[in-house]
Amino acid sequence: MKWRGRRESTNVEDRRGKGSTAIVGGGIGTVVIALVVLFLGGDPSELLGSITGGDTTQNQPYEETAEERELADFVSVVLADTEDVWSEVFAEEGMTYEDPKLVMYTGSVQSACGSASSAVGPFYCPGDEKLYIDLSFYDELKTNFKAPGDFAMAYVIAHEVGHHVQKQLGTSDKMNALRNRLSKEEYNKYSVRLELQADYYAGVWAGRAKQMDLLEKGDLQEALTAASAVGDDTIQKRSQGYVVPESFTHGTSKQRQDWFYKGFETGTIEGGNTFAGLNF
Repeated sequence: MKWRGRRESTNVEDRRGKGSTAIVGGGIGTVVIALVVLFLGGDPSELLGSITGGDTTQNQPYEETAEERELADFVSVVLADTEDVWSEVFAEEGMTYEDPKLVMYTGSVQSACGSASSAVGPFYCPGDEKLYIDLSFYDELKTNFKAPGDFAMAYVIAHEVGHHVQKQLGTSDKMNALRNRLSKEEYNKYSVRLELQADYYAGVWAGRAKQMDLLEKGDLQEALTAASAVGDDTIQKRSQGYVVPESFTHGTSKQRQDWFYKGFETGTIEGGNTFAGLNF
């Protein structure tokens, strides 16, 4: 992705080295993968506060490496691009887009949705309309999920911004209204549609970025690889060796790829009706 020397967002809050360090029970291998997939993109308010087993104060000055500085700059540029794209898309629909904040943290963080360890992966909290990310997830994506490349990380950020778009459009509030009315299995069906719509919105951003000549060779494939890597079926096969479709909350690898690509090709809000066929 062509990002160097371009505008960085001013809506970035750097909490690295500040706050509390959560103590999470269990090992980090498949547990981390399961947690990341559980939270990547969704509303984490139900479980965030329950996964920390304790905390200690961490308030030392944070000294970033050159690589971390570059990644922080990259994330800020991607966020700025999403601001430009969604402001344009909303304006085309006669609406005004309100930018979200992005919080960079290390170890653990406190949000309006509760406290979270970095093991949960990037997430969006509708309660404070902020995206939260520990930049070490870039290495997690590359190493554990086999989805390397800067545009793979850009897809993750764009997906979280997609959840902010849903908050702006009232979709998140409609989902919350369903939470206590449906069984867990039924609610999961809606959750999958919510996540696929966020993938679609990520694709809308990527497609507009291509129109602005910001993509480089291989970028689209990097995003599609990342979308596939975090599919429920792929994750369940890796973590437990078998698939339980009724427990899906984010969609299969193919669904995630397909909806991202549809957004990439279509470029409109209207094309992302992933809830078709459901009473929503």
